[in-house]
Amino acid sequence: MKNNPEFIINGILSGDRSVLARGITIVENDLNGAEEIISKIEEKTGNAFILGITGPPGAGKSTFTSSFVTELRKQNLKIGIIAVDPSSPFTGGAVLGDRIRMRVHTKDENVFMRSLGSRGALGGLSLKTSRIVSLMDAFGMDVIIVETVGVGQSETEISKTADMTAVILAPGFGDDIQALKAGILEIADIFVVNKSDLAGADKLELELKQTLKLNYTDTSIPVIKCCSTRDDDFENVYSEIKKRVDYFKKEKILDERRLNRKRRDIYDLIKSEIEKITEEKIKKLGGIDSILNMTDGKVYLTEELKNLVKM
Repeated sequence: MKNNPEFIINGILSGDRSVLARGITIVENDLNGAEEIISKIEEKTGNAFILGITGPPGAGKSTFTSSFVTELRKQNLKIGIIAVDPSSPFTGGAVLGDRIRMRVHTKDENVFMRSLGSRGALGGLSLKTSRIVSLMDAFGMDVIIVETVGVGQSETEISKTADMTAVILAPGFGDDIQALKAGILEIADIFVVNKSDLAGADKLELELKQTLKLNYTDTSIPVIKCCSTRDDDFENVYSEIKKRVDYFKKEKILDERRLNRKRRDIYDLIKSEIEKITEEKIKKLGGIDSILNMTDGKVYLTEELKNLVKM
C-alpha cells in the first residue's frame, strides 16, 4: 500500500511529509510506480521557485544555504532543499555532509531537506533531481533550493534545472577570478561573495564587477557580499534576489527557462529509457565481455539497438 502510486500522489498533495519522503525514494531509485507518480504529479507543479546554489568547494555553500533558509522562513515561506552530495564510491548513496551542516532546520515542519548522491552525474547534479523538484513543488513548497557539490567549465547542469542560479565564491582561492573556469561565470544569475569578513573580499567583489563589465552584456547581474554567520546580511541577500526574480518575471526570462526545462526533461526521459534498453540487451548477450569476444560485437550490438528503438 505504501508504494501504491495513488497513495503516494494523494499523500504528497495533502502535505504528508512521510509520504513525500517515500515518494522521493521511489523516484530516486526508479522503483515500481515511479513513472506513474511523476506523470500524474506534474500537472500540480509550476508554483515553486527553484534556486540553484553552486560554487567551488570551500566557498561555504552549505552554510550560506542554511542562513538563507533562516531568512526565507522569516518571510513565512515553505522551503524544500535538495543537497546533492558526493556519492559513496561503494553504495552510490549520499555522504550527507550537507544535511549535517543544516541540522538547525531539521525540527522545522516547513523545511524539508533531502540529500542525494551525485552518482557521477555531470556538474555533480543527480539525474533524478528534476523529478524530485517536481515532487516538492506539488507538495506545496514556495522555494526549492538545489545545492550542488561544485562546478567546473563543463559542469553547468544546475543552470538547466533551476529558475535562477547563485554562484557562491569566497576570498582566498589563489588568483580569484583568474582561477575560475569560464563555465562558473557563464551560469551565474547572481554572484555572492561569501565570508566577507575575510581579507580579500573587497578585491574579489571588485574583480567580479570588472569581469561582468568587460565580458558580459548583462551588467545587471548583482554581486552581493555577505558573511554567513551574520543574520543581518541575509536581509540584503533576500532583497537582492527578490529584485532579480521580479526582473526575470518582467522580462519573461522565467517563463522561457521553465519551458526549456520541460523540453530538456523529455530528452532526458528518452535518453534514460534508451540506456535501460541498452543495459537489458547487454545482459541478454551475456555481458560486456561476451560482446568483446564476439566477431564485430560492437557493430552487432549497435545494429540490435537501432532496431529496438525504431519508432
